[in-house]
Amino acid sequence: MSAPDPAAPLISARGVRVRLGGSEILRGIDLDVRGGEMVALLGANGSGKSTLVRSLVGVTPLAAGSVELFGTPLGPRVPWTRLGYVPQRVSAQSGMPSTAAEVVASGLLSRSRLRLPRDWRDRAAAALDLVGLADRAESATSELSGGQQQRVLIARALVREPDLLVLDEPVAGVDAPSQQAFATTMTRLVGDGLTVLVVLHELGALAPLVGRAVVLRHGRVVHDGAPPRPAVGHASAAHQHLHPHAPADPAGTAPHLGLEDSWQPDRETTHGPRTDS
Repeated sequence: MSAPDPAAPLISARGVRVRLGGSEILRGIDLDVRGGEMVALLGANGSGKSTLVRSLVGVTPLAAGSVELFGTPLGPRVPWTRLGYVPQRVSAQSGMPSTAAEVVASGLLSRSRLRLPRDWRDRAAAALDLVGLADRAESATSELSGGQQQRVLIARALVREPDLLVLDEPVAGVDAPSQQAFATTMTRLVGDGLTVLVVLHELGALAPLVGRAVVLRHGRVVHDGAPPRPAVGHASAAHQHLHPHAPADPAGTAPHLGLEDSWQPDRETTHGPRTDS
């Protein structure tokens, strides 16, 4: 197998089609995301945004088309440690009592690494500092607000020091202070050169950072370019940028997010056809 092309896009999707529950959710998506970009994936509920990001990271199987990450076809040879992924609105709490630092440190585990490295506490503390929660490292996740738990999950993705961060609705249903803290974190990370693909309902506080928007409608790309202007009222300071979602996991637990374990080409997705946003 030839070595990946260093000049290749970090994400390259061609003709991606996904069928769920007998319905075609994605209808021939082409998408490239190159190093250093911050790309917002926009669209109404049901447009296919979450299905697309899940298919890009190997969680949802393709019916047709292809995906490459870091110049490598989607599969076990992808360098998954270079990718940080935060799925849509799951709880940071697990079935056992855990601190924020312990949840973040779980991002260092994978199929090939079953023990935490000796410096896990320092690395977890650094990741929590990136999301403005350095002072909550030893707090139980049950004591944190929903917005703070979401920031813990982002820190878990960042603890790997990834080259690419994929976020699915990171600010949906969280409080205003957490939204602002997230925007501050993204400003710092994008300034350091991190590549970001983020699913949003609207740009909100991230508008100054987003240089490109991809808009989906009924499973197709209808816009790829400069971010569109917000709808009337959405740009108002009084507009509430909150869109609550039910937890992705009915049990309220967060799955292990080692992406090496998400490559399951022969396994049907458990996500229903109309839960996508």
